[in-house]
Amino acid sequence: MSGELRYMGLIAACGMNCGLCIAYLREKNPCGGCFKKDDANKPNTCRSCAIVNCELLTKTESGFCYDCDKFPCSRLKHLDKRYRTKYRMSMIDNLNFIRENGLDRFLKNEQKRWTCDVCGSGISVHRDFCLNCKTALRK
Repeated sequence: MSGELRYMGLIAACGMNCGLCIAYLREKNPCGGCFKKDDANKPNTCRSCAIVNCELLTKTESGFCYDCDKFPCSRLKHLDKRYRTKYRMSMIDNLNFIRENGLDRFLKNEQKRWTCDVCGSGISVHRDFCLNCKTALRK
């Protein structure tokens, strides 16, 4: 996939880059991402996600949580803490970056950060090795 467009359309309202998710990257029955609510391959926990289904998101101009009066809400803080601890990524930092610098710049940074140095494949936030070439990732 072409450079900065690799993750276009894959940034969820919470700041998650669905293109980094193991469910999206898996070869068999990949998930279509947070925006495809009727996707049969979407894990049940994702279908019932309180953030994706938040009624306040419909009132935001951007469709991102950073436009909400409650940003960051307790749901997002809880998710962010888990991802910071386990996966070296922050949804709140992602959303702040998008708000301050724009989606295009964020996508370019994501491309750089989440590309395997060895084979050039996109890598998963949920694994500490490249799914394509199995190279251990930099921490």
